[in-house]
Amino acid sequence: MKGATGSADPAPDLVAALLAGSGEGIVLCDAGGVVTLANAAAVRLVPRVEPGLPAPAPLDSVPSAPEGRTVIHGGRAIRIRAEAVGEGRFAWYLTDLNAAPRTDFLLEAGRRLSASLNPHRCARAATELGADFLCDMAIVLLPPTARRRMEWVRAVSGRYGQEEGTLPAAAAAEVPGLTDALAGLRHGAAGQQDPGGVPDWLLPEGFGPAGHLLVLPLPGNGVPAGAIVLARRAGRSPFDDDDQVMARDLATRAGAAISAASLFREQSTINTILTGDLLPPDLPEIEGMRLAGRLRASQQAGAIGGDFYDVYLPDAAPDGGIVERPPLVILGDVCGKGARAAVLAGQVRHSLRTLLLLESRPDRLLELLNRSLLASPSPNSYVTMILAALRTAPGDHVLVDLAVAGHPPPLVLRRDGTVEEVAVRGSILGALKKISLWPGTLDLAPGEVCLLYSDGITEAFGGPSGREMFGEERLKEALATCGGMPVEALVERLEQLSTEWLGGGPGGGQQDDRALLAVRAGTGRTETSW
Repeated sequence: MKGATGSADPAPDLVAALLAGSGEGIVLCDAGGVVTLANAAAVRLVPRVEPGLPAPAPLDSVPSAPEGRTVIHGGRAIRIRAEAVGEGRFAWYLTDLNAAPRTDFLLEAGRRLSASLNPHRCARAATELGADFLCDMAIVLLPPTARRRMEWVRAVSGRYGQEEGTLPAAAAAEVPGLTDALAGLRHGAAGQQDPGGVPDWLLPEGFGPAGHLLVLPLPGNGVPAGAIVLARRAGRSPFDDDDQVMARDLATRAGAAISAASLFREQSTINTILTGDLLPPDLPEIEGMRLAGRLRASQQAGAIGGDFYDVYLPDAAPDGGIVERPPLVILGDVCGKGARAAVLAGQVRHSLRTLLLLESRPDRLLELLNRSLLASPSPNSYVTMILAALRTAPGDHVLVDLAVAGHPPPLVLRRDGTVEEVAVRGSILGALKKISLWPGTLDLAPGEVCLLYSDGITEAFGGPSGREMFGEERLKEALATCGGMPVEALVERLEQLSTEWLGGGPGGGQQDDRALLAVRAGTGRTETSW
């Protein structure tokens, strides 16, 4: 059968499914007033409605009118609208007016409780929701700390802001059901408690006697997230079934929010502790020279990555003197990106610190580190590195003893503005049992700069097309323009040029971890004019 539009009428099972899924109650009667159809929402609001029987009250008393009318049935406010649907048949449309506040509450609870990853802000949001929708006073108590203290947050309907404080954990026993709630248990029917004799600390000043009390646990992730107490003043109606359902909803949502926020805070604290040793160090002041560095992790990796640099100063001797070992600077690049690469980089830095207790020669340190990496249980523990031992020499010169393992060789910016590549090279670490190294010593005159860098600088893809590699020649040309700059400005300029190259193409270039470390002969207090 075709309708006026030429489309087929919907199948009966499809109509039944649409009616069953409707949140509005729908009842259809024939011309004799006998119910022929009633969806689930209608049966919930008017339990006595049943197909094959006459339409029960209050449907039979509602005339056909566009605006309908509101009736109280079964303790609920229901708006009923009757409408003729042809051939003498009637349809009644039922809207649960009690559901509107609950819908508003659920929307507001979702918005407020998801707005923060701070446990105390989540607790404040829970008390605000309770005071706004359910009661005259709401208080959230968090689980006792190691010092047996409970933190609490309280909100009062009609008052701006919240009160906060702490209490001895033993004070929970003064409130009926609170000890059980803090343990994750619900005490009493639906959490209702005798409001008589509640302690003074529970209710705010000037609140008056409590007439009705709900005490509910805040379920957490395996452990309770706390408890919430909802109080109404004497003279108000008690918490009905709908109120109790909303209260349990609030407790469940608040517990989940506080638990998630607490877990996030704990993980953030752990991450801060763990990443503290993975971030680059503050570069020290070394007599006769200046150091500057830049480290930029790839966008995918975040704050830490596989590129790293560090400086190891001579340790104090047991007799109070200085161990005869020159300062050592390192710059390296481990296989991979992100947290796993950063952990390996941290292990390499700590291993070198330990090896320096036994050995100071850069080439010998690389051989020992290679043996350590080969013994590592972690797969793909491959590292490229430059080690540079720094020695001052007469005439404000700096001698740099270099050893390179699979890493791009350093560049030198001379006083006349030329840029040279240092002829040092060697095998990558962590791949071969025996590595080959060709170390060397570099002589820096005052004002000259030795630049260590990772291949994330030269292998950055970008430029106008977004697919062109930055390359060593561009790095050399850029370094040649930095003559006479303070070493801090030099590395900042090179890092900026690299970033601009990455961002030059459509959608930005392909980014890797990038590291720069520059050593300048001379203190840098008065820059040389070239």
